[in-house]
Amino acid sequence: MGTAGKAAWVVPAPAYREVEGWEGTGDDSPGYRCGHSLTVIAPTKGHGPRLILFGGATAIEAGASSGLPGIRLAGVTNTVHSYDVEKQRWTRLHPAGDPPSPRAAHSAAAVGTMVVFQGGIGPAGHSTDDLYVLDLTNDKFKWHRVVVQGAGPGPRYGHCMDLVAQRYLVSVSGNDGKRVLSDAWALDTAQKPYKWQKLNPDGDRPSARMYGTASARSDGMLLLCGGRDASGTPLSDAYGLLMHTNGQWEWTLAPGISPSPRYQHAAVFVGARLHVTGGVLRGGRAIEGEGAIAVLDTAAGVWLDRNGIVTSRTLKSTNEHDASSDLLRRCRHAAASVGSQIYIYGGLRGDILLDDFLIAENAPFQSETDRVPRSENQNKNPNFNSDSPSFQQYTNNSHETAPGFSTDKKSIDMLTEASAAEAEAVSAVWRAAKEASVASSEDSLSEGIGSESLLSETSPMNDDLDDGGPMQPDVKLHSRAVVVAKEAVGDLGCLVRQLSLDQFENESRRMHPANNDQSNSAKKALNRQRSPQGLHKKVISLLLRPRNWNAPADRAFFLDSYEVGELCYAAEQIFMQEPTVLQLKAPVKVFGDLHGQFGDLMRLFDEYGYPSTAGDITYIDYLFLGDYVDRGQHSLETITLLLSLKIEYPEHVHLIRGNHEAADINALFGFRLECIERMGESDGIWAWTRFNQLFNYLPLAAMIEKKIICMHGGIGRSINSVEQIEKIERPITMDVGSIILMDLLWSDPTENDSVEGLRPNARGPGLVTFGPDRVTEFCKRNKLQLIIRAHECVMDGFERFAHGQLITLFSATNYCGTANNAGAILVVGRGLVIVPKLIHPLPPPINSPESSPERHMDATWMQELNIQRPPTPTRGRPHSAGDRNSLAYI
Repeated sequence: MGTAGKAAWVVPAPAYREVEGWEGTGDDSPGYRCGHSLTVIAPTKGHGPRLILFGGATAIEAGASSGLPGIRLAGVTNTVHSYDVEKQRWTRLHPAGDPPSPRAAHSAAAVGTMVVFQGGIGPAGHSTDDLYVLDLTNDKFKWHRVVVQGAGPGPRYGHCMDLVAQRYLVSVSGNDGKRVLSDAWALDTAQKPYKWQKLNPDGDRPSARMYGTASARSDGMLLLCGGRDASGTPLSDAYGLLMHTNGQWEWTLAPGISPSPRYQHAAVFVGARLHVTGGVLRGGRAIEGEGAIAVLDTAAGVWLDRNGIVTSRTLKSTNEHDASSDLLRRCRHAAASVGSQIYIYGGLRGDILLDDFLIAENAPFQSETDRVPRSENQNKNPNFNSDSPSFQQYTNNSHETAPGFSTDKKSIDMLTEASAAEAEAVSAVWRAAKEASVASSEDSLSEGIGSESLLSETSPMNDDLDDGGPMQPDVKLHSRAVVVAKEAVGDLGCLVRQLSLDQFENESRRMHPANNDQSNSAKKALNRQRSPQGLHKKVISLLLRPRNWNAPADRAFFLDSYEVGELCYAAEQIFMQEPTVLQLKAPVKVFGDLHGQFGDLMRLFDEYGYPSTAGDITYIDYLFLGDYVDRGQHSLETITLLLSLKIEYPEHVHLIRGNHEAADINALFGFRLECIERMGESDGIWAWTRFNQLFNYLPLAAMIEKKIICMHGGIGRSINSVEQIEKIERPITMDVGSIILMDLLWSDPTENDSVEGLRPNARGPGLVTFGPDRVTEFCKRNKLQLIIRAHECVMDGFERFAHGQLITLFSATNYCGTANNAGAILVVGRGLVIVPKLIHPLPPPINSPESSPERHMDATWMQELNIQRPPTPTRGRPHSAGDRNSLAYI
């Protein structure tokens, strides 16, 4: 099924089995049915995650022939059943209010703790096109009919609907009783009055179809898969639908070879993997063998079956009996996912109704030996068209999956060229650093590119080194991430925040080191320097307002230059006593680049806890990875609050240095201008100078439990051991720093896991990107399991590299008002399980792109600056044919 690719892996489709031990008898059990819907709602105070099963047919009309098209279903119902995943119990619900009419072949989508239903077909024919909402927020379950103004999709069945970008209900395809449809409609759940809008997407549009599936990936892409056309021919294609920041939608054809055409199947996303099961071919013939279970890996751009990558639609015969494939010989069933688990209920096999309940594991942490190597020639698939905005450009990298950025090659090239100003600044710093360097092994970049000699003998590995003590837990990225959308309004939108599946809040208090732990002794001896006037408390009281902070109408900053000096002095005394590489204990919250986007910092604090005795500072540390200033509108608020928190909680709030914490850089990219604009020229220049003096004292890296190293940039070509970083003396400026400092603050990973060694960095001459082999070697030498770094905007807020040994983290959303990326933090639990927690950018309304929140930025110097000096392109954007399989999906 494909040849072994070099260090690039994908996981085969999973095996399904029956759910064991579930409870539910009599009326509580859904019983036999097909044509129903199955959705997942978020946990509430009284319940964990629940599956909601609605409608469907419960019988087959007597005399119906086996498996033929037009088989007549009977006993169509409108009953509701709930399955409590934690308690493994089915319960029939009896909501108050007027329910929708009995129906099957309808569509359903979860919105927080509510489920929205539309369309279908019942005993009396087509159901109305009304939207019905089942509100399960509390124990008083209730039906509501949503009032929608204007025209909408109309009555139809066999269509698809899901919630896209946690905001837009999108309905596509189906049959209105007269013809098979190819249209697409969207309803903004955050804008009243509710209105359907018929979309006119760009790109490769799918043909008319019914009985397909459409599932929304967590980042905002809707994937339409399969179906049946007007002639009854089953389809095998798949299309992604995304929305750009200007409000325009676009269809994109998915790459890869599907195992089989199909319709009346089920499909659901788990992370970046679309799990497709069952279905039928022309004439109602069930899909058998390997094709019954398939996965579209949207990150790798390949289809997989139980054996691995699908390279041909001709299914191999095998002598091995696969019970899992036999189980999925069905159609008209329903599927939903909870975390990494996929659930399937019911369906139809021939003329036999089913009442079984199946489960499978997405298996994101399978061992390497169980994984299937990716084909070397997979990128040569003709569907991969690098000259057009192809599906691959959206899906190969996790940071490329959110809508909102044109992937036109010409636009990418223009953006890359427009970043020359930043490249020039980097080059100037590099030249100064290079001239100051005396290390012979670091004399020339040309000696390093493509050479393995840089893994020098200066820091030989010693397998006998202490690795931090026996029985320490391994680092592991949790299979689920916590996602919070924008604060929405309206009956549908107000509960979107309840999509958060926060499993970290039950963590116990932070681990306290043993008395003989010398790694923590420096922290215990810290001088808790306080401003004599308690200035830091004033800053905290004014700025630490996660729920109700608003950008000041008066741009004048509330501190004068004298107070800035007091604040910097107090923080500086603490940084001077800290080591260059901090030694931290879990649990820790890790933040990536903030770049003056103070509103995003408040949103992250609001959703996931904030450093205060009223918050969670008593049991968890906070670590910030640099780039606090430049680009954004509120660099002053961001840096002053973080410094104040450091003064207040010196043992629990930690700041390390980013490449923008340098005068040569932040003089060009906004911070100096902001100081002058908001504090006046004299005070502003003085404050800017004082801040940069402070930045020279910031630590440069942090270790968590001696197993995770956190830094701003990367390991570049020169960093082979943690000791090299520890030996850097502070205060230190960029122009007199070593090549090690440049690599630490400026280097990036290569395009994807298949690009090894060292390569030139597009940021500027003298800078490098490092491959997964460098990451693996560095971790092995230093007995580390993970590198967490920031420095690059990634679309999902976090992104894995080097088979998960490195994570890039970015906390500012919609970077520079154009990237439309999510922001994320990583919560390192006391068991070293890492949970990504995300906030989404504020999406634009469908009807009026001009009123997009991205357009509400003040038309000030900052907009002009970002136009004159555009940011470095979002990670992966310039590369039209990368095939990253180190996923950063939810």
